[in-house]
Amino acid sequence: MMVILQLRLASVHGNYLFEPSKSNGAIDTQPIRTDEGCAGRMARRHHGVHMSWMALQAGFWGLVGGSALLLGAMVGYLVALPQRLIAAIMAVGAGVLISAVAFDLMDEAYSKGGFDSAALGFLAGAAAYTFANILVTRNGAKHRKRSGSNPDQSQQSADAGSGMAIAIGALLDGIPESIVIGVSLLEGGGVSMAAVAAVFLSNVPEGLSSAAGMKKAGRKPAYIFLVWGGIALASGLAALIGNVVLADAGNEVIAATMAVAAGAILAMLVDTMIPEATEETHEFSGLIAVAGFLLAFVLSKMGG
Repeated sequence: MMVILQLRLASVHGNYLFEPSKSNGAIDTQPIRTDEGCAGRMARRHHGVHMSWMALQAGFWGLVGGSALLLGAMVGYLVALPQRLIAAIMAVGAGVLISAVAFDLMDEAYSKGGFDSAALGFLAGAAAYTFANILVTRNGAKHRKRSGSNPDQSQQSADAGSGMAIAIGALLDGIPESIVIGVSLLEGGGVSMAAVAAVFLSNVPEGLSSAAGMKKAGRKPAYIFLVWGGIALASGLAALIGNVVLADAGNEVIAATMAVAAGAILAMLVDTMIPEATEETHEFSGLIAVAGFLLAFVLSKMGG
């Protein structure tokens, strides 16, 4: 009568089934592999925990970057800042984002995926943002980043019914930056503090200028802070989702995603940030933007 003896081995060799067999009149055992074993299951479990932790970190840092929008909105609503100071702060933010696009996104995209992925993604991101921006612009969100100093280029009044378009436009502006934070964690060495700093520094003037313009347009405090608080939360969610979706993606896919974000960000700052930055400080806006660029460049090299 054949007896089957099952012996589980918690080792890299996995689980085996030892079955007696006769060979030359003697009985010996022949191991039969049954499954991947404890080591395999533990490795999978550890990988799952690591990926979940990394996604949560992405969400947290995305929220940190997005919270600068709410911080800037609070300052812009509660403090009557001079227009020249608002424009100067916006110029710094524009310089910071240009540096992030050049060194943290496009250079990295080229290193990972080559010229094709970087170039196609860059153009696709700019095109996608432009077409989406046209839609919200035609519904009243054209000057959503303007502080209201120029009556001809101010946000529509609260009675014009453009509140939803402005909220969607603000969300459209913030999502690409947050995805960048989520992607930066995929390297395995922790979040790119240079990317977080660049997003944070650029978001403060965006929220500040836009909230000042919303206030002048007659928007209620509840609307202003709900919009920017919601976008801060959406920024964390976008970073988390971007990290999860791209966790097992190849280098070319990650490169294309970074390039798409870079194209969208550059199109956004040219359309919505630079006009406000040059409104009252056109004599010095270039110099101020260069200072912002240099600041982000230094942070990038210190973090890399």
